[in-house]
Amino acid sequence: MSFNIALSGLDATNKELNTISHNIANASTYGFKGARTEFAAVYNGMQPGGVEVAAISQNFDKNGSVSGTGRSMDLAINGSGFFVTKDTMGQTLYTRAGVFGTDKDNYVVGNTGAKLQGYSVDGNNNLLTGSTGDIKISTSSLNAKATDKLEFVANFDASADVVDQTANPFSPNDPSSFNSSYTSKVYDSLGNSHTVTQYFTKTADNTWEVNVQVDGSATPVTTQAMTFDADGTLSSPTGTFNVSFPAAGANPVSVDLSLAGSTQFGAAFGVSTNNPNGYTSGELAGVRVEGNGMVYATYTNGQSQLQGQVILANFANPQGLSKVSGTAWTQSYSSGAPVMGVPGSGTLGDLTPGALEGSNVDLTSELVSLMTAQRNYQANAKTISTNDKLTQALFNAV
Repeated sequence: MSFNIALSGLDATNKELNTISHNIANASTYGFKGARTEFAAVYNGMQPGGVEVAAISQNFDKNGSVSGTGRSMDLAINGSGFFVTKDTMGQTLYTRAGVFGTDKDNYVVGNTGAKLQGYSVDGNNNLLTGSTGDIKISTSSLNAKATDKLEFVANFDASADVVDQTANPFSPNDPSSFNSSYTSKVYDSLGNSHTVTQYFTKTADNTWEVNVQVDGSATPVTTQAMTFDADGTLSSPTGTFNVSFPAAGANPVSVDLSLAGSTQFGAAFGVSTNNPNGYTSGELAGVRVEGNGMVYATYTNGQSQLQGQVILANFANPQGLSKVSGTAWTQSYSSGAPVMGVPGSGTLGDLTPGALEGSNVDLTSELVSLMTAQRNYQANAKTISTNDKLTQALFNAV
């Protein structure tokens, strides 16, 4: 019986050595979760029967350290959850390793080739929440968008002198005919840029005139009156006024210009908002992922376009997940069904773009455990050696 007890000890300790060796070998593996061997005593009725390995559990409670990489598509999970991926066989894999890039077809894939799953977008790049699938980056160029809105907010100097328009009729070439000016860049339907310059002239107390000039034209294309209340807030115009002009080879440009929020106080003229929409065409320059999982394609014209949103999954019993190669897990009966959602929702952690989660293995602790396991193995081997000597002595006495 003592031989069998010692053999069970050797077998169990050998499995512990395998676990420790596996931990040490993956000390630098991104997203790896260290494991431990858990033993249980064995009894045959009332007689001791040795030891067995009850379970090999992984530590999902401790996250590895997050280190920046500078790569925009590297992702680390801060908190609970797993990335959802699909391999080439269509099997759903769950992983904490956030090493992602794009393949030849511009799908977002991990370093094992499994495709990252998330919410997709429709033809107008609107997010389709609930429609889960492969995240793909569009490689087509971004078409130009004509400017049709311009938000402009400024403070006009209440102490500025009134301009006598009879003596100094407005002229963009005569600085004495206006008090201040500001230029904005707008785009036509072909993506060509145009300059829209606003000239502000104080015509009376609390009253201003806006002359809008386009591309250095000699005469303004639009003239708009502005009035302020005695407390410095804008009284009119209450809405937008339109600036329209032709563009060679393109559709006529029509811009609704808003001055809402502008003020008139005793301070120097200053612009706080100059926000025209529209842009020229652009080529794909890269990919950006935000903390909420939103994936954007970035273009050479400075614009971004939504491509999808990364989702995370969590389980009631992560210990029940089945381990597979590639630092990943698959769902099992013991783990329960996955609960999926966007990063930062519910119990799911948020994302840190441009960073990776390292292994949570503590090498110092593993080396100490290795020495302990070695001694346990030697002790069990010594038990067998002692039993062998006792048996031999018995044979010699017979």
